[in-house]
Amino acid sequence: MMAACEKEMAHLAHQGKIYDEMQLLVFEEDYIVKPSDGHPLSISRLDGSLKIISEADIGSNPTETTLIYGVVGTIRLLAGTYILVVTSRQQMGMHRGFSVYRITSMKFLSCNKVLKLSSLAEKRDEAYFVSLLKTVEKTPGLYYSYETDLTLNVQRIYNLEGLKKRSPLWKQADPRYVWNRSLIEELIEAKLEPYILPVIQGSFQTIQVKLKEKLVTVTLISRRCTRRIGTRMWRRGANLEGHVANFIETEQLLEVEGFTGSYLQVRGSIPVLWEQIVDLTYKPKLNIINTDKTPKVVQRHFYDLVQRYGSIVAIDLVDQKGSEGSLSLVYADAMQHLKHIRYVPFDFHHICGHLHFERLQLLYEQIAEELQKQGCFLQNSDGKSMEEQTGILRVNCIDCLDRTNVTQSLLGQKVLDYQLNKIGLFTSSECISQHSDFHQQFKILWANHGDEISLQYSGTHALKGDFVRYGRQTVSGLIKDGFSALARYYLNNFHDGIRQDAMDLVAGYYTVSRGIPSPFQLNGFELFAYLPIASALIVGALTITTFSLQQAADDTQNFLFSVVWGGLTAGVMAVVKANGRQFCSRPRLCKLF
Repeated sequence: MMAACEKEMAHLAHQGKIYDEMQLLVFEEDYIVKPSDGHPLSISRLDGSLKIISEADIGSNPTETTLIYGVVGTIRLLAGTYILVVTSRQQMGMHRGFSVYRITSMKFLSCNKVLKLSSLAEKRDEAYFVSLLKTVEKTPGLYYSYETDLTLNVQRIYNLEGLKKRSPLWKQADPRYVWNRSLIEELIEAKLEPYILPVIQGSFQTIQVKLKEKLVTVTLISRRCTRRIGTRMWRRGANLEGHVANFIETEQLLEVEGFTGSYLQVRGSIPVLWEQIVDLTYKPKLNIINTDKTPKVVQRHFYDLVQRYGSIVAIDLVDQKGSEGSLSLVYADAMQHLKHIRYVPFDFHHICGHLHFERLQLLYEQIAEELQKQGCFLQNSDGKSMEEQTGILRVNCIDCLDRTNVTQSLLGQKVLDYQLNKIGLFTSSECISQHSDFHQQFKILWANHGDEISLQYSGTHALKGDFVRYGRQTVSGLIKDGFSALARYYLNNFHDGIRQDAMDLVAGYYTVSRGIPSPFQLNGFELFAYLPIASALIVGALTITTFSLQQAADDTQNFLFSVVWGGLTAGVMAVVKANGRQFCSRPRLCKLF
């Protein structure tokens, strides 16, 4: 029976088929994942071991039966294994003729019945690791397909056609963009091909519009790189290998009348060694470190881009003054050594301000010639390539979110105009801004994309989103940006350390082991700190001081009392300010670089 199971699994693996809808059967000692058209997978709740079984081996009367839509992977902690499964999904559209889904909920199944044999310290650490898994369950912007590879852009798929199309999706995939690449390792080792589901983090947005009686589909696919994955303040700049934070490949796809167009852009943090550690201030100090290593780091980063994409134009949108200016200066200096890369500084805030985003046209005019030379990918209705993209624009601001998204949306629009002209749908002087319905939906597409990318890195929607949507700054947009800025402050200071640990854990950058000291040991202010406690002391002291001052006019004792409490309040505030970093949520599993 087992030999027959293995033969069937090998056949399914050769077909590249991934199971889509499965029953999860819960028993006392096992979880059974039962697909509708394949052999069940048994997962031991004692040690997490995996094995294929026959339907005859499934016990009767499970304690619980639920529907799941995929196995995302496994992770081993101190007390055992945890299995991550997809519990709900939403179909978002089609890519290359196949359905694409967004994960709307996930759940870790625990296989750790030996936890009761662990020490008290191990149980405490396991509880913290499990809290990180709860954070992972809420990861936003996860997408997958059972039948097509979302990690590869259309031009690359075209050039690889015939070489990999019969391989399982995980073998075809670009590992940089497989969000669960660490989680699927055990499934790969066990050769459980039909259960291995590659997942990307990023965005998948699509619109369909009637244009001159033709149905036009425009899709944005963004793929977040996992090589320096993290949150806004805890992953900045590059590491020594040249991998940068918030590196994302964005592909704009056009489909009309059998024609397919693709255009790629990338964004990523300034590729030098720098940090911006939260310390309760609204804008923490920006520190540039290891400047002697900067040229080599920049060189490694751009060498990798050239190998993958061809010619590079690096667009730098940061301020040319202040702390951003200092960082931009170091970047610009390093770029002078790369003669084959064009570096274009464009002070977005100085030139465009908060209202005149139309001045981005000045940037476009600077790079229009290179943009034309780099081209884009076009495929005709016969499946033949009409044109290929031979280079790429790399865009950055400080966060690679708000200014970057506004700029990339403009560049995407320019290329879309060119593609529609190339296939004969537009005249040489025509552009999508002349078609109001299409233009509006295109802008909303990019704005929604920007919000989703921003949520993954900063925890909030993108700023400046109303310009992308409406072409102007609005009052409601200003108010929304203000709330988002405050939310970013709160999340960056008091929540993102935990999020960063969760990302490092699930990405495999931290390996849980019994043989090393606990990463969660506290010292100094951490023993009793965290801003909620400090805030309670400050607010309480201010309240008592204010109340006693109101009574001080008639009572000398109340005046002295208010002075004491006022001094205590000032002292607590001074301690909090001097030790701001200690009161913030900090990652504990991995170093910054």
